[in-house]
Amino acid sequence: MVHRLMRQQQLNCDLETAWRFFSSANNLSVITPPEMKFVVLTKLQNDDIYEGMTIDYHVSPLFDIKLNWQTEIVQVENLKNFIDFQNKGPYKIWHHYHEFIENDEGVLMKDVVDYELPLGFLGEIAHKLFVKKKIESIFDYRKEVLKVLFNKNKKELWASSLY
Repeated sequence: MVHRLMRQQQLNCDLETAWRFFSSANNLSVITPPEMKFVVLTKLQNDDIYEGMTIDYHVSPLFDIKLNWQTEIVQVENLKNFIDFQNKGPYKIWHHYHEFIENDEGVLMKDVVDYELPLGFLGEIAHKLFVKKKIESIFDYRKEVLKVLFNKNKKELWASSLY
């Protein structure tokens, strides 16, 4: 079964700053909880995102077990949105849509993640027992880091849902 996580957060910065930060794989470890030991393995020449770009990582999502993960950037609309898709990793499907909408307060950043676990009904049991909570906690951590980086003493708009 495919699950969906949706989040949005107001960032008090200009569009170029938000785009530069989120389109750089080198910043992923900044917004990932430290206990996940997230490491970008791909040596990137620069931070320019492009369709077909692949990025390799190590991540330890549960029980300190190190997993390899590879995502590919499958769509880019400069300063608007991009999609990363898991080629190899812990999910059967991982499709992450990032959108950036300029507004009077700065930039509204939206995330939509569609994901499916492997192992059929066993994956669904794992989702109910701990995976759903883990994904929510990762994005909760990210929200807090982004508040510090982009919204110091500013009003924040935050919404989330997970199905």
